[in-house]
Amino acid sequence: MLGPFTALLGALLVLSRSPVLSCLLTGGLYLALQLFSLEPVSLQRARHIVQPRGAAARIAHRGGAHDAPENTLAAIRQAAENGATGVELDLEFTADGIPILMHDDTVERTTDGSGRLRDFTFEEIRKLNPSAKHRLWRDFRGEKVPTLKEAVMECMHYNLIIYFDVKGHANQAVDVLKLLYLEYPRLYNSSIVCSFTPEVVYKVHGSLAQLSILLPFSPYRIIGIPEFVSLVLSSSFESLLFHLFLLSLLFPLLSPLSSFHPPVLFSQLLPLPNPL
Repeated sequence: MLGPFTALLGALLVLSRSPVLSCLLTGGLYLALQLFSLEPVSLQRARHIVQPRGAAARIAHRGGAHDAPENTLAAIRQAAENGATGVELDLEFTADGIPILMHDDTVERTTDGSGRLRDFTFEEIRKLNPSAKHRLWRDFRGEKVPTLKEAVMECMHYNLIIYFDVKGHANQAVDVLKLLYLEYPRLYNSSIVCSFTPEVVYKVHGSLAQLSILLPFSPYRIIGIPEFVSLVLSSSFESLLFHLFLLSLLFPLLSPLSSFHPPVLFSQLLPLPNPL
């Protein structure tokens, strides 16, 4: 960490021309990183997850969503048949608090229903057809929106690494995941929890310290520069905060350059698959 902080101090000295201000900002950042840092998972566990079987992971987005309805048991089975080593699954909640697989906060894109997901009970969600909008819908009649537990059991049956993409609801997600990992401890070595919401990442990691956590983030959504995705494996949370701080310094200067695409930042030198 000394190298980046030395560079930061030098840059602040040049920009502010104030030794006192530069030292205060650098020291304040260091203290913040120490205050919010979390215990990292072991490098061996991280490698086992992102390099299963000694090779780069092959992660099926929302299950095998091209060949089966996304976020369904059929999609998980299809991913396994297609040779995937893992699947990315979207965790959401019904109005009565049941954890299910669904990407959107509305149901019309993937099902034959319409409305906000949070307005549907689990019983009502089960009546919807998640294959209704899929190009191969005729091959998947009778498919249902699965619960989180149903999806996990299907993944374990096919020995797939699971990327849980938590869409929000930090407190609900923590409670559900704690019970899930208590019931299936093998998930510690065969899954990652990821979320675009820092609150989810921090709370999950705070409650499940040995869990592997991934934070995908897209700063373009906030500052309006061209789309890119930087992935930070937040087993080193201080590295995450430091990267975000650097981005906050750089982007106001670079945002006028419409063709600029910032580099991908990693907190560990691992070939990390894109779970988005």
